[in-house]
Amino acid sequence: MSKTAAWISSLRLRTLPLALSSIGMGSILALEYRLFSWKIFILTASTAVFLQILSNLANDYGDAVHGADNAERVGPKRGLHSGDITLPQLRFAIVLCALLAIVSGLWLLGYATGGGTYFLFLITGFLCIAAAIMYTVGKKPYGYLGLGDIAVFLFFGIVGVAFTFYLYTKGFPAGTLLPACTMGFLSAGVLNINNMRDHDSDASSGKKTLVVRMGTENAKRYHFVLILLAFIAITVYTLLHYYSFYQWLYLVTAPLFIMHLSGVGRAEPKNMDKYLKQLSLTTLLLVISFGAGIILQYHV
Repeated sequence: MSKTAAWISSLRLRTLPLALSSIGMGSILALEYRLFSWKIFILTASTAVFLQILSNLANDYGDAVHGADNAERVGPKRGLHSGDITLPQLRFAIVLCALLAIVSGLWLLGYATGGGTYFLFLITGFLCIAAAIMYTVGKKPYGYLGLGDIAVFLFFGIVGVAFTFYLYTKGFPAGTLLPACTMGFLSAGVLNINNMRDHDSDASSGKKTLVVRMGTENAKRYHFVLILLAFIAITVYTLLHYYSFYQWLYLVTAPLFIMHLSGVGRAEPKNMDKYLKQLSLTTLLLVISFGAGIILQYHV
């Protein structure tokens, strides 16, 4: 593996669609209220990308230190595992990404918030950075205790969508939580696939993810429930805010999710990797089609 390939692998660029999906959903909801801003979108998206990359690098670092990134691991080889990236180099990259996330986040908050709200979002931002690092780093990383699903649901769902929406609108209607939950459930689904793929190496290294605790067969049932709940949440939101049949455009993704569930249901853990990328991209397509339906209802 070349040095460049090693860094690209560690950055895990294929995870970025998921981070952008949460920001996109919050932005689309703001567009529905006709309060969209390109500057807020760009700053929010850049902050989310830096946080996601920070999380990916910290995950590599923590798994290497705790022994989860070992010869039994099924997924793509990382730079540390191949020896092309050293621990000091990875630590430097983690600090750099954290600083970039802070700069981008402060710029965003300075533009979109003020007063007490600024400090509330500032605290939330630092919590996001801490959560990204502490997933696998530290003496008791919460990812090793089976709490990763809850964190992903909160940060990719509630925080990612609802807080993004607030930056545009300065409001927080309760209905916003439904599409936020949709993104949270789908994001937890992506993590669940990742953990099903890594079940054997996680179990041998003491990383007690939810999949390790429940077993892969129950994890597949859990995965079905996550996808189902995601669709229920966004369907209820659409019914409560129904204006035009264009709002149902996101249903074009339903066959893709059904195919995904069928594939996951039949796959062995070692063959799960392709479904991780599939779910990330299908989630992004759901957000895009949902947004297209919002735009069409006003312009057709």
